[in-house]
Amino acid sequence: MYRQPPEPDPDHTDPAVLGALLARHGWRRHGGSTGRYARFTPPGDAPGGAGVLVPADRAFPDCTDLLAEALTALARSPEPSAPLVLTALAVPSDEMSWEYGAERRAGPARWADAERLSAAARAMLLAGALAARRPAGFHGARLRPHAARDVEQTLLGPGAHAARLTAFVPAPEGRAVTTTLLRALRGTRAAVDRQHATGGMEAFDNAVELGVCHELTEALTALVRGTDGVRITLAWAPAHPPPRGFTAAPEPVEFTPGDIPALQRAAMRYRHREPSLPVRITAAVTRLSRSAATGPGRVRLRVLAGADVTEVRTSLDEESYRVAGRAHLDGVPVRLSGRLESRGGFRRLTGASGLRPVPLADAEMDRLPKVPHAHLEVFDGAYGDG
Repeated sequence: MYRQPPEPDPDHTDPAVLGALLARHGWRRHGGSTGRYARFTPPGDAPGGAGVLVPADRAFPDCTDLLAEALTALARSPEPSAPLVLTALAVPSDEMSWEYGAERRAGPARWADAERLSAAARAMLLAGALAARRPAGFHGARLRPHAARDVEQTLLGPGAHAARLTAFVPAPEGRAVTTTLLRALRGTRAAVDRQHATGGMEAFDNAVELGVCHELTEALTALVRGTDGVRITLAWAPAHPPPRGFTAAPEPVEFTPGDIPALQRAAMRYRHREPSLPVRITAAVTRLSRSAATGPGRVRLRVLAGADVTEVRTSLDEESYRVAGRAHLDGVPVRLSGRLESRGGFRRLTGASGLRPVPLADAEMDRLPKVPHAHLEVFDGAYGDG
């Protein structure tokens, strides 16, 4: 999900995009030959200081050479924003940034701040990807692998100090995540304000359709705790127009420690109110265990179809347990019904019934996950009528 960015290619760099990114990060433009090139200097530098030359467009003679020199200068620049500009050039992305107002610290404390910010930012991006897939108050394990794939190309880049972090979400492919997350953050801010004003939590219920959920409120709580506040900003990739319905420069969204009680209450409310789900799943038996040679037992199942989770656990009566064990030994999946319980993050199936083996064609069996016959006991008897 989070990897080192590639180096931008001067042959494919748009000078207008480079200029827009430099301006976004506070670099100042100083004259240059009108219609030919502009010179940008880092934030805080004197007007006569060293900078980078950016041609006006690709039609300018020696444009590629000038761009190569500009990119080399940025790669060698000590300016903290230079790596962010290079990353955005290499991977045209929407930039989401998190910054909190705690005093800058040195040593292990500063490192811990950066680690906390990074973990909370990852959790927030995953929450946005989950909500983009399907709004829900509590997602648990549902759709988590799919959501993780939706943000696997996201790059995390440090800011100017340990209290700032920027995520580069590729555009336009990743805009379902960024647009959903921006709506959800605004919805969370409005719901928290409503809770402060009235003491009621109903606004959080209505905000679920905007993408607000248990996972997002938990991530925000982790971001804000122990800080003076968190400021979250989103800037669209300059190579692409803003998504329909959004302004060119979205307003930042801020949260403070005073919001934590409302966020925590919302997180608990979402988790407790999400109902269990009736399902009928097809799954491969991956583990079996019971405390005696006979009687009921517990099994772990890898879900192949019928539910938006990858794995569930369930308890079976003696006959169903025998059928599950034989299916595991024979390498065939089973089908059964039950209810996915939210209390276990939708990883537990209760009221399991109707378990029976599902014969598959050889070609289909080749695609099933290969699981070693470990953790097995001795099984006797056949399937029965299952």
